[in-house]
Amino acid sequence: MSDKIKYISANEFSGEVLSAGNVVVDFYSTECPPCEALASKFESLSRVYGDDIKFIKIHRQENRDLAVSLGVSSSPTLLFYKNGQLIGNRLSGGIKRSDIVANLELLLSPEKAVYLKAGIECSLTECDILIIGGGPAGLSAAIYTAQAKLKTIVVDKDLPGGQVKVTHLVSNYPGFAEPVSGYMLMHYMSEQAKAAGADFRSAVDITDIDLKKKFIVVDDYETISAKIIIIAAGSSPRPLNVKGELEYKGQGISYCATCDAKFYEGKHVVVIGGGNSAIEESLFISKFAAKITIIHQFDKLQANKLAQEKAFADTKIEFVFEHEPREFIKNGSSVNEVLVENLNTHQLKTIGCDGVFIFAGMIPNISEIKQYFELDNWGYIKTDKDMKTNLPGIYAIGDVVSKSFRQITTAVSDGTIAAISISREFEKIEEPSELINA
Repeated sequence: MSDKIKYISANEFSGEVLSAGNVVVDFYSTECPPCEALASKFESLSRVYGDDIKFIKIHRQENRDLAVSLGVSSSPTLLFYKNGQLIGNRLSGGIKRSDIVANLELLLSPEKAVYLKAGIECSLTECDILIIGGGPAGLSAAIYTAQAKLKTIVVDKDLPGGQVKVTHLVSNYPGFAEPVSGYMLMHYMSEQAKAAGADFRSAVDITDIDLKKKFIVVDDYETISAKIIIIAAGSSPRPLNVKGELEYKGQGISYCATCDAKFYEGKHVVVIGGGNSAIEESLFISKFAAKITIIHQFDKLQANKLAQEKAFADTKIEFVFEHEPREFIKNGSSVNEVLVENLNTHQLKTIGCDGVFIFAGMIPNISEIKQYFELDNWGYIKTDKDMKTNLPGIYAIGDVVSKSFRQITTAVSDGTIAAISISREFEKIEEPSELINA
């Protein structure tokens, strides 16, 4: 730990923070993955800025009253003080290095900020396996490659877990008789990967990447060079850019019927979309919900004819054609209203509901690297049976890959296949029985 960081308790807060000049305070907890992700960034930045800014750490649970009085309710939370006054943005959760630097620079003169930033020494890290993405595919691959004694680094723009970590409950993952929260399922996976020996760079920005030379630059600070790179960046729901969509994701806004339909037994669900996914998923939701209202922007569906016939024959399903959502409204714990606009008359009306499913398509998270790969008609990466791409030494797994089904289990399968294939290349053996144990 850097000698520029000081640990204090609540009774020292006034003297060490409020009566000091420039101070950054980290309210942290133990056994806290986001805190672990922040720790190395906080330490390295203290070496750069520590002579001009005090770096303070306070254990949140042991100093609960102080934390509550400051409105600190989660770990980690960073607060920035200048002469006893809060300045800049309060940072919490998966905190990025660039956001910390931006706030630290507010405490300094522009000249000093430029001078210190210019003095940051970049580092080089070499590894066997670099995995870009920490969802179920990337974590599964990391478990296998780390257990095979290959130096493995997992890099993620967020905290590990991908989309699954924001899924309320997962009821169909093998080994869990009762539904498990998406967050905890991903926590178990990431902890297993860490226990196997995988290193993580979480909540970071990839500021440069060259897949042919097999290196990336993280936060303009660390260059990571690898022998093999696995692309496991996942995909994201195509955004509607409607008010309330981002804010209420996981609070009545869902993108996965297989994951969440079971929690709407006997309730009214609104579905946005009219393509194959929207209609086929609505038919699945109909097994649980009492009523489904499908909102579609066109005057007819775009789904295949068989799915349309089944949907029109389902007495639970109603259609609102030539309308688009304009706002998702949350009163209480979940979204319970959708404001929609008639595209012909431009009149607005509100539809009451118990939850919303959005099926406007998915986008693979490869916009900055797609030029390297052979893609299918929908923009997903083509791979062979071993998850190899057209680029030597580069594999792709999970939701970035061209395939029929995208589920947690299929992502885990992709990661397993890629890792065993890679291990065979490293070990130069035909039957790596020691790896096939799960």
